[in-house]
Amino acid sequence: MTSTVRHVLLAVLCVVLCACDPIPKLEKLNGDAIILAFGDSITFGTGAQPEQAYPTHLQTLTSRTVINAGIPGELSSAGLRRLPGLLERHRPELIIICHGGNDILRRTNSDITRNNIQQMIDLSRSRNVQVILVGVPNFGIFLSSAEFYTELADENQLPLENTVLPDILANATLKADHIHPNANGYKVMAGRLYDLLENSDAI
Repeated sequence: MTSTVRHVLLAVLCVVLCACDPIPKLEKLNGDAIILAFGDSITFGTGAQPEQAYPTHLQTLTSRTVINAGIPGELSSAGLRRLPGLLERHRPELIIICHGGNDILRRTNSDITRNNIQQMIDLSRSRNVQVILVGVPNFGIFLSSAEFYTELADENQLPLENTVLPDILANATLKADHIHPNANGYKVMAGRLYDLLENSDAI
């Protein structure tokens, strides 16, 4: 390999590495930290037994208290109204927001859902609560998280788990129905969120 070719390859590698967005970093959670898992039926654990929901698995993995604040069927507008009381009651150090799936199913204008989730982020941060975002897929032939989750994560510099739900719902062995994981799927979800917490330095 000539010196010129080597330099070109190194330059290309540098461009590729620089193009990879680093995961935004969080402050390390205290050992007695409370994590608020906030969302709808996917957070609640529909499709599995209550003790098999992802917040239960995540509590075991993190050795922190994880509050399951999921309500099946909830729209993001109702979630936004519910959130201040939960933040006041539980005083979490971290919130995992996995919301908007019912908006998507009901074909709510995505700008409305996006704005509601932005307000959830703002409410949490105004109380010094760190935020992680989970992308929920648009349901169709090709599963991928709705675009506004990536936009929100980028604009707010949030750690984002954007592929776990599409991956689970594309695998018949991990889902209870076309929109909910099963017990194994929730375990996978918890594992991926734990990895994100590690990679963002929260634990």
